[in-house]
Parts: sequence; C-alpha cells; structure tokens
Amino acid sequence: MPDCKTQPRMLRPGATVGVLGGGQLGRMMALAGSAMGYRFVALDPAPDAPCGQVSPQIVAAYDDINAARELARRADVITYEFENVDAGVAALLAEESYVPQGSALLYTTQHRLREKAAIEAAGVPVAPYRKVASLADLTAAAAELGLPAVLKTVTGGYDGKGQAVLRREDELEEAFRRLAPEGAFPAGTVPGETAPAAETASAQAPAVEDAPLVLEKFVPFRCEISVIAARSSRGEVKSFPAAENIHVDNILHLSIVPARVPEEIRQRACELAEQLIAGLNAVGLLAVEMFVTEDGELFVNELAPRPHNSGHYTMDACATSQFEQHVRAVCNLPLGSTDLLTPAVMVNVLGQHLEGAVGRFCEDDEEANRLGVIPKLHIYGKTESKTGRKMGHINLLCKDTADALAWVEQTNLWRN
Repeated sequence: MPDCKTQPRMLRPGATVGVLGGGQLGRMMALAGSAMGYRFVALDPAPDAPCGQVSPQIVAAYDDINAARELARRADVITYEFENVDAGVAALLAEESYVPQGSALLYTTQHRLREKAAIEAAGVPVAPYRKVASLADLTAAAAELGLPAVLKTVTGGYDGKGQAVLRREDELEEAFRRLAPEGAFPAGTVPGETAPAAETASAQAPAVEDAPLVLEKFVPFRCEISVIAARSSRGEVKSFPAAENIHVDNILHLSIVPARVPEEIRQRACELAEQLIAGLNAVGLLAVEMFVTEDGELFVNELAPRPHNSGHYTMDACATSQFEQHVRAVCNLPLGSTDLLTPAVMVNVLGQHLEGAVGRFCEDDEEANRLGVIPKLHIYGKTESKTGRKMGHINLLCKDTADALAWVEQTNLWRN
C-alpha cells in the first residue's frame, strides 16, 4: 500500500499539485490539470524546464532535501513525472507530506530485477531472465536461456541505452565489460584470474541488489503493444486502449491505436495491465509494455509508473487524456472515461524533425486534406534541440490508421 502516513483524501480543484520532474510529461500534466482548476509547482534542476514554462518551478537537484521540503511546503499533493527521480527523496516526502503514489513502486521500477519479481508476484508473465553479477553468470545464463538474448543494466538505461543484443557466444565478454559498472569483475570471472573459494561462491549466488545486469531471453514477437492503466486512491481502476508501438533506433517512433492485433489480444492486454496496477496497489498511472508473440501470448517487458510516450495519443483521441487521468487518480477524483473517440497514430518529433514539423503546420497540408487525416501538433518547449531528442509529437486523427501511416510516409519528415 502507499507508504505515506496520511490516509487517502480527495483534493478538489484549486489544490496545488507538486511535481518531481519538470520535463514534457510534467508540462502536459500541468496543462491538463490547470484546465480542471488545479495549480502546479515543479522541481527540476534545469532552468526554464518545459513544465516550468507553464507553472512555477523550483530549480534544484532531485536529491536536494531542502528543495524537496520546499516543494512539500508549497503543494497539497506530490507526484512524479518520471521514475528516475531520487527514491530517497520520494520516501522522505512520503513521510512528511501527501504522496499518494508513495515511494515503494518507484523503488521497484527503478531496478529491473525488482520490477520483474513484482510482475511475477502479481501473476503476470515476463520473458525468462537471469540475474548477472559476473562473466561466469552471463556465460551460464546464456547457455541456459539460449541465444539470442538481451543483456541489460538493472538500473538506468532508456531508448535502447544500457543494453546489448547477444547473438553469439563470442559477444558475451565484450558486452559484459561494456555494460557492467566498474568493479563488477570479481576475481576468477575474467580468464587468467583466480579467486578464493569464498569469493567464488559469493559471485555464483549474488543477491538481487548485487547483480548489476540481467539477461533476458529474446522473445520472437509479432509486435510490441502497451497499455496505460490508472488507479485512484479509492481503488478504482481503468485502462486505455492498447497501442501498437514501432521503434526506430530504439526510440519510439509510432503508436498506432487501435493496435493491429485481434480484439481478444487487446482485451487481454488491458486485463493484464489492470491486474498489475491493482496487484501493485499503485496510484496514478502505470504504463505496461508487452510483447505479442506469433501464438498470441503476451509477455510484459517493462513498467513505467507515470504518463508514457505511448499514451500521448489519448490527448486528442480519447474522452480523457492520460494526463487528466493521472491528476484525477492522485487527487482521488472519479476516473474519467477511457473511450477511444477516433483511431489515431502518434508520431514522435525528434530534434532532426522539429524544423520541418513546425514549418509544415504553418502551411496548408495537402496530404492531410487528401487522406482525411487531422494532424495535432504538440511541442514540448525544450530549450535545446538535439538529434534523437524528443522535442514533441503529432497526433494524427483518422478514420483508418492506414491513412495516418500514409501521411507519415508521404511527408518525408521522418526519413532522416
């Protein structure tokens, strides 16, 4: 259950929501919540952060205790917009202020092994995996799970960072050396070294917290889908329609809704997401990424206890956006309808696409008119545009997602 001392309460419009993190997710949360009458204040180390452009901002590091207490003083309820905020600060705030999400789920989802154990405990399937604390562990795990497999760091890493796909045995050592933190080579794990018996035994049976890496069996999948589920402090649970996700260079490129899989798979995905968020006693949003196999099986890949890139389509295509739903959940209001009002495709705008995307919206869009597609532009207000950095997104409303995909192809903006 949430580890804040205060019992769940309803916060009416007019209350102030404090946000740990001032990026685009906080910005869109503040915009949605402000429309409902809530006030916002964000804590973020970057001056003029995206959320700080639409709400007051405390400029300080995430682990700044005094700044966190200032956030608590100015807010009636505190939430977070991304999971890599300092869990210790979140725990302190849970003790000293009202944090309906608590810090337990944040602590869990910041560590892939803890996350996988929690998913399994909720009765939801994950791909087979093994913890890896040494090169010997990796060699044994690869032999047991088989190759190809994916080696990942247990903390950090996003958009493909902190991981390596292993296809041959001769790739194991290089991948381990590249991903394992310094000092992760116990004696005896590198050819030519010898370890005392006690050290060898310890390395062979590492505790979860001592394992810096995890090896996951590669699951041949038909596609990846994700579901955004919401749960309020009163225990009400709802999920949004499943999105089909397509990545380019390990960064989310497209989310297609409805996902192009049979209805029974979409329904099962929503059921699993709702089972997870209820089983974890989470409050707020939980993004659940899943693999769909050719046989129609579902395996959960990752969780994110916050609004998620793959849920941005809800801003224009659903009766309630994921951001309004998150505010409703943490403020303990009744959850809004998650009905899909129109098919949609969300396409990310990265740094290399920004100028072209903005320019396109300043002119008549002949392709959109011809295809019957309605593009909706969302720009995040980041101060520096970089190649590969998410600068915004476009929601394409349509009668058929094939028309929206044709628009993406014919604009030529995403060819670079």
